[in-house]
Amino acid sequence: MSNERINKLRLELRRGALVMSVLAASREPQYGYSLRKHLGEAGIDIDEGTLYPLIRRLAQQGLLDSEWKNIGTRERRYYLLNENGHEVLEQLTKDWQQLNNSISVLLENT
Repeated sequence: MSNERINKLRLELRRGALVMSVLAASREPQYGYSLRKHLGEAGIDIDEGTLYPLIRRLAQQGLLDSEWKNIGTRERRYYLLNENGHEVLEQLTKDWQQLNNSISVLLENT
């Protein structure tokens, strides 16, 4: 299998994990750059072209609250996981753990 095909499959695998990662990282107020840095420090690299649309989509879905704050001379939009987001993250975490356990069983048998 070509590297290009493997990379496409890796991207598909990461897509759902990125949603959970952004939700989890947003349990504390974050603006775009701080969120990207926080994720990077956890070993999850995400480019701006993926992160910012994802943040906006999660906010539109009612999972993140946002507000503009003036910090020094800069105005930044901060995002924070809201009650709905906490509930969704909790359920996704349970689903993720169950799926991970099931896949681990399958991988052990190969």
